[in-house]
Formats: sequence, C-alpha cells, structure tokens
Amino acid sequence: MACRSGCSTRDHASWGECARAASLKIAYCGIGGGDATAQKKWDRELDSYKSARKQGIQPRTTKAGDVRAAVEISDRIGSAFQAV
Repeated sequence: MACRSGCSTRDHASWGECARAASLKIAYCGIGGGDATAQKKWDRELDSYKSARKQGIQPRTTKAGDVRAAVEISDRIGSAFQAV
C-alpha cells in the first residue's frame, strides 16, 4: 500500500495516484515569509505599469498610485504623460 496517511480508501496503486485523487494543493511560501496575496498585488501593479508603458505613458514608479495618476494625467492632457 502506497497511500498517504490521510487516505480514507487506501486503495491507490501509488502515492502519486492517491495524492491526485485527494486534489492536494501546494501552499505558496514566498522568500522572506511573503504570501500569495502580496505576490498577486505586486503582479497587478506590474501589469498596470506594463499597460501604461504600451500606451506611451511613463509613470514615476511601478506603484499602483503612480501608474493611476500618470494615466489620469494623460487622459486629462490628451497625450502620454512622461515623468521625469
């Protein structure tokens, strides 16, 4: 028997088959104790920065507030904002 210790049926041919049947999930553990929520926030910020750059906008930083401000200024002035 190669099942996991928590298996209720104990009828799987291998540990991997047992784990797949249980739909095990891997927990995220970032460097320095980070978590998936922080990673998702960072990814969203970078995605919005990338979108702004594709429009020719140059925000001051990659932070969400700076990107949002640069997009709003660009909309107001009618051309791509360029932070110095």
